[in-house]
Amino acid sequence: MTEIAFTLNGTPLSVSADPTRTLLDFLREDRELTGTKEGCNEGDCGACTVMVIDEAGPRALNACLLFLPQLQGKEVRTVEGLAAPDGRLHPVQQAMIDHHGSQCGFCTPGFVMSMAVAHATGCRDHDDTLAGNLCRCTGYAPIVRAARVAEEAPPPDWLPSFTRPQISSGGTVSGQSPSAVAIARSADGHGETDSPPAAGIRPTSLEELARLYEAHPEATLIAGATDVGLWVTKELRDLPRPIFLGGIPELRRIEDEGSRLRVGATVTIAELREALAPRLPSFAELLRRFASVQIRNAATIGGNIANGSPIGDTPPALIALGATLHLRRGDVRRDLPIEDFFLDYRKQDRRPGEFVEAVTIPTEAPGLRCYKLSKRFDQDISAVCGCFDISVEDGRVTAARVAFGGMAGIPKRAKAVEAALIGRPWSLATVEVAREAFAEDFTPLSDMRASADYRLEAAANMLTRVFHDLDGRAISVLEVDA
Repeated sequence: MTEIAFTLNGTPLSVSADPTRTLLDFLREDRELTGTKEGCNEGDCGACTVMVIDEAGPRALNACLLFLPQLQGKEVRTVEGLAAPDGRLHPVQQAMIDHHGSQCGFCTPGFVMSMAVAHATGCRDHDDTLAGNLCRCTGYAPIVRAARVAEEAPPPDWLPSFTRPQISSGGTVSGQSPSAVAIARSADGHGETDSPPAAGIRPTSLEELARLYEAHPEATLIAGATDVGLWVTKELRDLPRPIFLGGIPELRRIEDEGSRLRVGATVTIAELREALAPRLPSFAELLRRFASVQIRNAATIGGNIANGSPIGDTPPALIALGATLHLRRGDVRRDLPIEDFFLDYRKQDRRPGEFVEAVTIPTEAPGLRCYKLSKRFDQDISAVCGCFDISVEDGRVTAARVAFGGMAGIPKRAKAVEAALIGRPWSLATVEVAREAFAEDFTPLSDMRASADYRLEAAANMLTRVFHDLDGRAISVLEVDA
């Protein structure tokens, strides 16, 4: 058991719990707060969405994938804690009533919590905000209408005021709430390195983490838990010696180094997307299609890399950019090109007790283009993900880095395709020749998402797409009309 201190609907709590007990189970079973629903229990449906507030501001998160130690020093608001003490409804709750946004009501609390976070942060892209919440009764039209009506309502005076953090030129997160920081610091435990194996451990520095993980390489590192959480909720695994990474500020930093960003391993996909938007807009757009808002608010760049999935969305872009991975084991650090990290299916060049500390991402790549092919536009796993960094000077290809996910057992460069492009005129004729090289680079599998032949054809089509994209033509499915 481990001790966790956090605030729930305005009431400070200190609880002793199994470190892999989820917030969803705690709310429903221990506190009888049953407004938070259990639907898929894997982060897809959004019925369990809650508001979590810390120094980064309010975020919508899936309670089913949050382990209680991840809430250390934070504040949680559920649908029961959204209205005023005197019963006045939050503007999004009232708008849902007025615009008939609910029928059976099962999904409604999750929608309301996603909408309340968007209302607090000023987000007006409701299609994006609500992509992680599923409704089978009313559909989205009345819900989106309700969200639009609520836009103009002032923030409720009974909820905390929020400051939206910004990435400063020095790479740190500014605009933090002093009270939130104070809460987090006062709640952080120390001396946990001697805890028994069953206890949840929350190191507060890189040095402490390095010492712990070197001594206990069998431990499970947990950051966002968007993947590890499924090991518990779906596979019913017992996790050996969980180590929670949320208390290590060095891992949460984004450092602006001019022509590149050094991104700490526990920077979330949402935070990374915001940092990349002005520098690498195509990469940032790819991240918009990374699962849902709730998952992007929890999932981390380090987790997406260390997971080693052949269909992870960030590795193809990072490989195309020539990113550098920073690893650490004890006091020993090493750097390697990220493409060399992936060795075979679910096998990486990571030694026992070694962890991903950061990744350095080059940001001067105006030609970078990233394309994701999936059966749904939002919240779906890639069948094929292709990323292209092609440089053209005086009509000729001077450099090319092309990488794909979903085409092999690992995220992989298309070196034969690159060779077919470099030094040749940037033309459709060159593209047609290079298309044939995909069969040299990849022998994809057939599975439920796509056949091998389909994947090869789709990957080749992406090369044609990048030609038209760099030529200034509209190629996005959001821009092209039938």
